[in-house]
Amino acid sequence: MSVDAIGLSANLLKAVKACGYKTLTPIQQQAIPVIRTGVDVLASAQTGTGKTAAFTLPVLDLLARKVKSSVDGFDTTTTVKALILTPTRELAAQVADNVKTYSEFLPLRSGAIFGGANMPPQTKMLKNGVDILVATPGRLIEHLEQRNLDLSQVQFLILDEADRMLDMGFYNDIERISAMIKAKHQTLMFSATFSNKVKTLAKKVLKTPKTIEVARQNSTSGKVKQSVYWVSETRKAELLSELIGVNNWRQVLVFAGTKESANILAKELKLDGIKAALCHGDKTQGARNKALEQFTDGTVRVLVATDVAARGLDIADLPYVVNFHLPFLAEDYVHRIGRTGRAGKSGTAISLVSPKDEQFLDNIEELIGRKFERIIVPGYELDRALPGQYDAKEDAPLKKSRYKATQEKNQMLARKKESETPAAKRRAKSQKQKNKLVGKRR
Repeated sequence: MSVDAIGLSANLLKAVKACGYKTLTPIQQQAIPVIRTGVDVLASAQTGTGKTAAFTLPVLDLLARKVKSSVDGFDTTTTVKALILTPTRELAAQVADNVKTYSEFLPLRSGAIFGGANMPPQTKMLKNGVDILVATPGRLIEHLEQRNLDLSQVQFLILDEADRMLDMGFYNDIERISAMIKAKHQTLMFSATFSNKVKTLAKKVLKTPKTIEVARQNSTSGKVKQSVYWVSETRKAELLSELIGVNNWRQVLVFAGTKESANILAKELKLDGIKAALCHGDKTQGARNKALEQFTDGTVRVLVATDVAARGLDIADLPYVVNFHLPFLAEDYVHRIGRTGRAGKSGTAISLVSPKDEQFLDNIEELIGRKFERIIVPGYELDRALPGQYDAKEDAPLKKSRYKATQEKNQMLARKKESETPAAKRRAKSQKQKNKLVGKRR
């Protein structure tokens, strides 16, 4: 469906076309007409399919048509009219940029508030007035407690990536924020997945919502080629460097499990001659923005990130995503690999999996409904069989050989330990002296 077909106001359509948009994605085709009817919406679609535009465009269109004043046709009060909640600062910044771009030719003010940035500039912006506010729940609560804004007149409440906000423990904050909106308003919940937590929250904050589900629940994009490399934990960094170097990958987003492991991996990649930048919670917002800028413009080949970057990073044509560590929650796998293969484009997602990751991989396979072949790169073989490679009979000799190898290893360690005792050292010294004496006699 063409963007001309949905009847956007002239100035909004002008901005949308300036972005190069010609046709609507499936979620946009379904959500935009429904939102414009004024009903509450619970919508789910694969990440990277245009959810932001799906809720931003109809809200901007409705505000532009509704808000009036005697001066220039628009309201000049400072009350927030549309509130968009997001789980992370990166996503808040991205959504705010989209809102600003789409509303370029509309007399509507927009802004964002999130943690990691100074409060005074945000306070000044709020005091001057903003029509569309993008916020993370924690920072919004801080401003509300300081009486820096009033939510009583909000007409649209949008919960973006609702499942992630709930995973991060924002359930009570969302309830508290929703309760502060006294005026009759429309609530929109958008999410990459329909988890039980999302459904529970929906019952609390939505009134007879229209449900929209474009893709199968918890599915991943068919445009993303997904592979699993079977490798020992201690050789993951080595294999990653080889894959990047041999294949000449130029833009690789790598997800590490912790901030510490991300720091170590970035250092190891640099030692291998691969330029890498970091994006995680210990980095200031300025440092994270700089890392993303360097990654986007090609100054660095690899961006090593924790799950703080799993949602909100919008990198055009990102070709590669690597799970250096699998996520604790299987749903986060969907969000991570959703950074590539966006808007119908192709991408590659690779997971480096060691034996200790098996349970996480099983959970992911169950969630997305597919089994992965374990790929072993020559030279990176493990001294153990692949899961399911042998049946009970075939596995018996293997178990026996493993047992024998373990026995031999234990015996060798015992001999080594015994040889290091004081008595053994004295015997060895005495034997050495005897050998010298025999040599002289000869």
